[in-house]
Amino acid sequence: MAETGVRAQDLGSARRLIIKIGSALMVDAGTHKIRTNWLDTVADDVATLRARGVEVVIVTSGAVACGREHLGLVGRPLRLEEKQAAAATGQIRLAHAYQETLARHGITVAQVLLTLDDTEDRRRHLNGRATIETLLKLGAVPVINENDTVATAEIRFGDNDRLAARVAQMISADTLILLSDIDGLYTADPRKDPAAKHIPIVQEITPEIVGMAGEPPPGYSSGGMVTKIVAGRIALAAGCRMAIAMGKRPNPLSALLKPVEQGGALATWFVPGAEPRTARKRWIAGSLKPLGTLVLDDGAVKALLKGGSLLPAGVRSVDGEFERGDLVLIQGPDGRTVGRGLSAYGSVDARAIAGRRSADIEDVLGYRGRDEMVHRDDLVLG
Repeated sequence: MAETGVRAQDLGSARRLIIKIGSALMVDAGTHKIRTNWLDTVADDVATLRARGVEVVIVTSGAVACGREHLGLVGRPLRLEEKQAAAATGQIRLAHAYQETLARHGITVAQVLLTLDDTEDRRRHLNGRATIETLLKLGAVPVINENDTVATAEIRFGDNDRLAARVAQMISADTLILLSDIDGLYTADPRKDPAAKHIPIVQEITPEIVGMAGEPPPGYSSGGMVTKIVAGRIALAAGCRMAIAMGKRPNPLSALLKPVEQGGALATWFVPGAEPRTARKRWIAGSLKPLGTLVLDDGAVKALLKGGSLLPAGVRSVDGEFERGDLVLIQGPDGRTVGRGLSAYGSVDARAIAGRRSADIEDVLGYRGRDEMVHRDDLVLG
């Protein structure tokens, strides 16, 4: 397939898109101000994509870079607590900038702050995913950043390339765009080697591909090509295609929809071998150890085989001790395993609502949880 065809098809066919914006793009290195004119063009692109039916999530850097000037912290390296203080004031300015620019298109913005632990812990992972998916269903654009004000040196992502890839994994996004100061991966650093050749497509991250990553550029950026390759590895494993593209130009996303010969942007596309849902199902099927068992009635088994979710009404009994987000086996009334999935309730609550209608959950538990015991997106049959 031609390079332009792959690139246009990958962004043009996106259904759930994550856009990562780095500090070097978001904040002017000389003035330490947010580049509002450029951000307006990105917002215009987001509005265009949403009009095409694309769900958009933004992962942004820039809180520390934006906030440090207001605290008199420019011109020297920052200690961890100073970075956290700068992030605390910078986050407000970042959120306001996104709110203002997307409001021009009548788009609601929601701020979400995450740490690495939020994506690694299954229960917090489920909470984060549910929040982001609910925001998308309600028509908002989630703007996500690492929670620098509480993260420590040991648990920080250290860059938002990997954060963006983890979010893609969390919400089963099909496309991730890393806007950068370079238009993709090269055989060598093109700033140092004029003979370096652009790599249009990567289907597997080999040692050779890893060796092409150079040192990060000076300035606000904390990532560089090394972390983009790591992000690519995470994205490919999650079934999410990823592009490294030049972000400095106006309307950088619209440029990815056009062939290069028509003024479009060059990029490197990382192409997975499976769709996001397939990759997630593989993870559930083979990467986790079941901690409990849900025994169903015949009606519930038939509903699952037709592609439905598991509702509490179809659960006869609950065995084992597990928490929300843990993996459980799902068995039919004859004891045969029907599948496995991530439980939306811990074992105590699951026992309390087993056999009950979803409408009764709030009365039984005292709070309104999910209607499903195991959602079909968290379920693998067989």
